[in-house]
Amino acid sequence: MAMNPDRPHRESFDLEGISHTVPIPFGTRVGDMLFSSGIMGVDPSTGSLAEGLSAQVRFAFANMERLLKKAGGDLGDVGHVRVLVSEEGNRAAVNDEWLRAFPDAHDRPARHTVVSALRGGMLVQLEIMAVLK
Repeated sequence: MAMNPDRPHRESFDLEGISHTVPIPFGTRVGDMLFSSGIMGVDPSTGSLAEGLSAQVRFAFANMERLLKKAGGDLGDVGHVRVLVSEEGNRAAVNDEWLRAFPDAHDRPARHTVVSALRGGMLVQLEIMAVLK
């Protein structure tokens, strides 16, 4: 299928030290918009899922920031975060990291948290949409 020259170019991004098990990028930029795939709590220095909920949440948020930086953005560009948690009780750990990433109550992205049957020992996963400057 040919690219339409009237549409913005699509550019895909991967993160060093982390890979999906399927052939998809971690994020795709189309024009000023950045869309992520599932951002996992993987430690990029080991390539493995971090041990425990707090560590997975911390690495998921750090990997979100890495993706934003690689695409030319930062946390201030995020408009929406979809958070998937393996169980309802995981919300508190997500909220702690959320407040560190977005401390200003008047300058936070929208968020939707869903309890989901995550695979492979994942306890949390993020998906973002951002408008890059």
